[in-house]
Amino acid sequence: MNREIWGQTPVSVKLLLCTSFMMNLGFYALIPYLTLHLTGSIGWTVAMAGLVLSVRQFSQQGFAFLGGVVADKFGYKGTMVLGMMVRAIGFAMFAFCTETWHFFIAAILSGLGGSLFDPAGSAAFAVLTPDSIRKEVFSFRNVLTNIGVVGSQIIGTLLASVDFTYLSVFAGGMFAANALLVFFFLQPIAAKNTSRGIWSSMAVVIRDRRFVRYTMILMGYYYLNMQLFLTIPQLVEDVTQRKADVGIVLSAISLSVILLQMKVTQWLEKYTQRFTLIGIGTMVMGAGLFLLAFADNLWLLIVNSFLYALGTMIAVPNLVEVVPRLAPREQVGAYYGFNGYSLAIGGSFGQFAGGWVYDTARDLGTPWLPWTICLLIGIWVAWQMYRMEQIILADSSKNCPNAARS
Repeated sequence: MNREIWGQTPVSVKLLLCTSFMMNLGFYALIPYLTLHLTGSIGWTVAMAGLVLSVRQFSQQGFAFLGGVVADKFGYKGTMVLGMMVRAIGFAMFAFCTETWHFFIAAILSGLGGSLFDPAGSAAFAVLTPDSIRKEVFSFRNVLTNIGVVGSQIIGTLLASVDFTYLSVFAGGMFAANALLVFFFLQPIAAKNTSRGIWSSMAVVIRDRRFVRYTMILMGYYYLNMQLFLTIPQLVEDVTQRKADVGIVLSAISLSVILLQMKVTQWLEKYTQRFTLIGIGTMVMGAGLFLLAFADNLWLLIVNSFLYALGTMIAVPNLVEVVPRLAPREQVGAYYGFNGYSLAIGGSFGQFAGGWVYDTARDLGTPWLPWTICLLIGIWVAWQMYRMEQIILADSSKNCPNAARS
């Protein structure tokens, strides 16, 4: 982010960027190593580990719609603080789980916390950031996310090599610290939706057919995105036989985003067809995942993962920036929350089904199968996003008063 845009960024948004970095530091330190902890120390299958991750994901995104409506109604700041504290408890609980159901309780609490702070935080970003620099701010947030991922891999590798307990407590502590930071230093953000009730607000979003369609298509994107937390770490360990290489590959993906995200955003700045860009980015992600089927050493894993990272650099700034363009200003939280269903369903299915397909392909001797599915999903998302773009452009050309700007 250049100095001019940074100077235009409000102090409250800078604080939110700081909390975003810290939360990602805690989240990405834990989640990849939680998979390895469950399949290694606990002795579960990849599919069973994927089920726990799916429960956490669905608990978060499945209730994010309600969480977003609550944030619009009662204020973003308080909703964020409550959600961060619940997530902190859930993450810390993983350190003390001894029975199967313990892990599921911790996963549910972790998810419910996210269902509160995630839509509230995204809405706060959108509301507090000037429209003229919103895309650049979201791009920079993606850069900070990946800086957090790099730092998290160092911390995660060190703590996991000592004891998973320390890693779990660290992750929970990061969210607790964020809750305190937001509580004491973030300016109050007035509730935006004071005229509608909770159920009425939800009905408005559900009746928005264009936004519902957009959310459904994004399920394919999140199927691919969730492979980063399950099958990619498992593949790296299977190929190289070293857990430490998981951190190397994930850090390589993050470093690519850190170094190139703002450049990619600048290169594509004049390309205004945002839905098409989301589709292209998703297809590139699918191609990168497909090529992993042919990787037989660490260097090929890193090279193919770079292509996956490039796809995220194209898609991510656009998919988060599109939501406030489609949403009424007083219901941004509700729209972000409903959009979370794409992650709830696509992400949960991606983790459980992705783990099951990976196990099955390994048993059948067809290691290319899970990655071919990823490529086909990427192509499907690209086609559907292109079609949606054409519909929106056609509506705009007819001067429809409610046509969304693409």
